[in-house]
Amino acid sequence: MTNYDKLINTLKEVFMLDKAELDFGIYRIMNQKRKDIEQFLEVDLVPQVKEILKSSQALDAEGIKRQLDAEIETARKYGNANPEELPQVKDLKAQYQRAGDLTAIENEVFSLLANFFKRYFDNGDFISMRRYKKDVYAIPYEGEEVKLHWANADQYYIKTSEYFKVYRFKLTNGKTVAFELIEASTEQNNNKTQGDKERRFAIYNEKVCETVGDEFKIYFTYDLSDKKVAQKDLSQLAFELVKVEIPQDFIELLSLRPTDKDKQRTLLEKHLLDYTARNTFDYFIHKDLDGFLTRELDFYIKNEVLFIDDLNTRDEQEFLKQLSKIKAIKKIGEKIITFLAQLENFQKKLWLKKKMVVECNYCITLDRVPNDLYPEILNNQAQIQEWVKLFSIDDIKAKEAAGLFPEYRVSFTNPLTIDFLNQNQFLVIDTVFFSESFKWKLIGLIENFDEQCDGLLINSENFQGLRFIRKTFENKLRICYIDPPFNLGETGDYLYKVDYKDSTWISLLENRLEELKYLLHEKGSIFLRCNHDGNMYVRLLLSKIFGWDNYRNEIIVRRAEESKGDLNKQFDSLKSITVNYDNIYWFSKYASTRFNRFLKPISEEKGKSHWHSFWKAEDRPNLRYDIEGIDLNQYRGQWMWKRERAYKAVENYKLYLQEKELTSISLEEYWEKTEKSKEFIKKEGTGISAVKYWIPPRTFVMADNNWLDIKGYANNWGFKTENSEVLLRRVIESQTEEGEFVIDYFDGSGTSTAVAHKLSRKWIGIEMGQHFDYVTKVRMIKVIGGDKSGISKEVGFDFGGCFKYVKLENYEDTLNNLALKQTTTQQQALEMNPTFKEGYMLNYMLDVEAKESLLNLEWFVNPFNCYLNITKNNELQPTKVDLVETFNYLIGLIVENYAAPKEGYVVVTGKNLAGESILVVWRDCTQHNSTALNQFLEKSKYNPLDSEYDRIYVNGDNNVENLKTGDERWKVLLIEEEFGKRMFEQN
Repeated sequence: MTNYDKLINTLKEVFMLDKAELDFGIYRIMNQKRKDIEQFLEVDLVPQVKEILKSSQALDAEGIKRQLDAEIETARKYGNANPEELPQVKDLKAQYQRAGDLTAIENEVFSLLANFFKRYFDNGDFISMRRYKKDVYAIPYEGEEVKLHWANADQYYIKTSEYFKVYRFKLTNGKTVAFELIEASTEQNNNKTQGDKERRFAIYNEKVCETVGDEFKIYFTYDLSDKKVAQKDLSQLAFELVKVEIPQDFIELLSLRPTDKDKQRTLLEKHLLDYTARNTFDYFIHKDLDGFLTRELDFYIKNEVLFIDDLNTRDEQEFLKQLSKIKAIKKIGEKIITFLAQLENFQKKLWLKKKMVVECNYCITLDRVPNDLYPEILNNQAQIQEWVKLFSIDDIKAKEAAGLFPEYRVSFTNPLTIDFLNQNQFLVIDTVFFSESFKWKLIGLIENFDEQCDGLLINSENFQGLRFIRKTFENKLRICYIDPPFNLGETGDYLYKVDYKDSTWISLLENRLEELKYLLHEKGSIFLRCNHDGNMYVRLLLSKIFGWDNYRNEIIVRRAEESKGDLNKQFDSLKSITVNYDNIYWFSKYASTRFNRFLKPISEEKGKSHWHSFWKAEDRPNLRYDIEGIDLNQYRGQWMWKRERAYKAVENYKLYLQEKELTSISLEEYWEKTEKSKEFIKKEGTGISAVKYWIPPRTFVMADNNWLDIKGYANNWGFKTENSEVLLRRVIESQTEEGEFVIDYFDGSGTSTAVAHKLSRKWIGIEMGQHFDYVTKVRMIKVIGGDKSGISKEVGFDFGGCFKYVKLENYEDTLNNLALKQTTTQQQALEMNPTFKEGYMLNYMLDVEAKESLLNLEWFVNPFNCYLNITKNNELQPTKVDLVETFNYLIGLIVENYAAPKEGYVVVTGKNLAGESILVVWRDCTQHNSTALNQFLEKSKYNPLDSEYDRIYVNGDNNVENLKTGDERWKVLLIEEEFGKRMFEQN
């Protein structure tokens, strides 16, 4: 293989052209431009090396040879029998020998370029590692006292799922082969293991394969399998079962694709290996590939190409020869970098793009639902069956055993009655079971909708979920609690992937923490739970993002009850001492954060855990009794002041609770008030004096960072890593007051959101797995419907509530809906101007040709009928996009009112975070032209010229009266223009 071939093969690999047969994801997009890219690399770009080298006279061997021949011919013409001895001929000969053959220099340039690009590319990603010299790497360092750096520090970690769902490739005859995952009991990134079993890809025995049109489908499962059965053995079994079923049109699958070790490997076996291997890969997108590779190319040239000590400055031609070689490497290298950066930036654009809402529904208890809608609810059998499933309304005994609806003992009748609904006001309706018109009627009847909504669940990859809510919740969230995967290798029975490389794991956390920082209130905090497998990285990472000065504490929490087994027992058995605690790292966004005093609720229950480890030793015996309200009769004979003081504490705390119920006074306000007004009263019937308002501060104490007195985990919802509610209560109460926002973007089983709701906080939960539907959402439905587990009784939780849940398209959906389109005018312009063509190829091609599929203006002609292909149950399905809800979040609209769709119009009103009043008018433009729009606005009494609204958004071309506001923006704005701008904002 020549150095030229080596360079071409390397470039084909980095441009993913070596996977020409793959027909999914970014490979599908690159294959659409395959001919153009190959033309550019092989015909237009690489030959420029020769031109660059020849542009230097010092390297123009052919020109020197022509000059030499002319001198010899002239000498002979004038009778010189020995022209070789002439000084000018000798000089030209020397120049020709030094210039040499251009081929040798070209080959060196080709080799150096191939080596450069190959060293930074690995399995589809660019690795940001500067090679200082052989086996020695340099890291960026700017004089920090301590520097945290990891291999993927300047990349986005993307949780791809395309490899689980459909792996598709084309044969040379144009027919397609697809590996499809069906009946998988887990979603992407769910590497759950159990005992001696581990998830493996295996052929689906009930239906191995079938031909559908021009596509041959081969079906797989991804389920638990005996660890002793290797993936390669399952793949071989799949091959044996499939090869006898291959139709004649697809017989190319049995053609040879040999390797050095396996000369008989077939095309089918090659793809089986690729398909099963891709699950173990981590995928990244570089944040600034152009800047990184440009810096690396300069570093490469200076350290591995340009050797200062070897430069021959005495020989001008030799010196110019070296400089020409460097010029060729730099010029060609920079063009390749520009092209690669276009591809990487395009993927980055797709990753950072705000994702579309593909489902938006609401869960609301009946006490908040207008009675007018009850008849329609009674006729919805799907909802009734959901109540049977979740609330056992057909089984009174089961209902009582579950602690549900204790106030009601209404017999179940089928069909249900209005009376039944009136007496079971905390049954939860889920609008997913109802029509669009019912949903719009319901939410349209609720004023100040977002304010009335208690929480938001987002079914999405968490990075995308955090970006999606930024405009609505920027600087608004008071506390974040996350319990991310701990990076445990293959140990345990987890519903999350836990076998990340350390550098991948840090990137995963870093990307999402950076997004969270935008959302946290200036007095907000994050509590991140981790264990000894990652705590040494987590504190450094949090310090890097939030600042060393904003470290608040490291809290020690228990893992699990000993009787239930340690979560990491198998792993810890390898150590000398079992570790049975985790760490919670508490950082604030800025220094001005708070930490509320913890109050142990009064309880008559004996034996409950107490906080003795948080008190001074001399206070412990007394304060324990003060707070718990223990019956002090058992302490007869002890000093009377102990008993009297205990009664005082209990009575005063009761008084505080009574006043809090009436005035919502905080403990801090109560203390401040009572310090100024110490009034003693007599407790009736006891003769004991008590302080009416004031509670001695010594009675209620601050906690330290030892939280081993409470459970750290629970196991009620099928998540072994389910945090206990008592732990989350302590975290949330330490930072928030009622009505403030709590977020958990690794929501899992929903403990954080459940506890936040029970404590009357607003909440946001983000979860990406299939368990969103059958665990996370179900738990929150049961919470607002009357869950009695966890802290419910202790905090006096009142039933009822309302939350919204949305599902977003994912990164792979964006890729699957992408189509490149080049117009006839564009084609003609490129053919007429080769110079322009190169600039277009290097810089603009993907953005220009994908623009229409990323934001199609046709969507806004009838915005209520917009569809995208979205993956559901491992197959693409046409799914309606909720443009109205997507736009609300793009502009950060806090909704006050939805006007139900009427005659092709939807109207939404509210405010943004800046306090501006917003009116959004959506219309079906196929029904209503500009004149009809103006008539609608007039009829609805929306006057664009008055001061009621600061901003008015309208879709479709219109001639609505407009004026400029104080910030020189037009008051009436076009929805599609604002939509496109906000969707692709990278900040």
